[in-house]
Amino acid sequence: MDILDPASAIMVAGGTLAATALRCGAAELRITLRAIAGLTRRRFDPVTIRQRLAAQIGDIDADGLIRARMRSVSDGEFDRATDALIRSRSVDGLLATHARLGRDRAGDAAVAGNVLDQATELAPVLGLAGTLLAMSGLTGAVAGGSTYADAIGGAVTTTLYGLVLAHFICAPLAAAIARRAAHEDTERQAVVEWLARAVRQSVASATMHASDADIAA
Repeated sequence: MDILDPASAIMVAGGTLAATALRCGAAELRITLRAIAGLTRRRFDPVTIRQRLAAQIGDIDADGLIRARMRSVSDGEFDRATDALIRSRSVDGLLATHARLGRDRAGDAAVAGNVLDQATELAPVLGLAGTLLAMSGLTGAVAGGSTYADAIGGAVTTTLYGLVLAHFICAPLAAAIARRAAHEDTERQAVVEWLARAVRQSVASATMHASDADIAA
């Protein structure tokens, strides 16, 4: 049996992709492809983001929350969250935006996990279907000079490919996306809580100094 059969591999992979797209929809498939691509990108770096946010906190300390301007930290979510902080002049705006973006991120990870779970379920089915189609042509293969052993070996290759695709590719990818999403959510939550505390302390300090100035006057 030759386990390297490009035609069978393409049939199983292509059939699984098509069946998954039909079951889940093109939009969810695109989300999944983005999530898979995201696994190749560098992880969220909380240390670097804190260092960049420190400059924003310094601006708030110096100018107050009312006059401070938003500084980009080269992270889409934190840029939007700090923009909400500056626009609303409130920590509540920061936390609400962060929570909304976190829900969106978690939702995309859940969609990707579901799509890959569906692919894990469908891949062996497509592999078995390929085997049944190949076995339906056993008589012709034997008539063409192949032995039954060779013909059957070639037929079951698609079943093997279906199992490999399901349990060595799709299922591990689903688990990797879930782990990455959970880890990133924990780290982002820690950073936004740190930022919220720092802003509250800055605002409280500014308020206290203003009160002292009023008393002195």
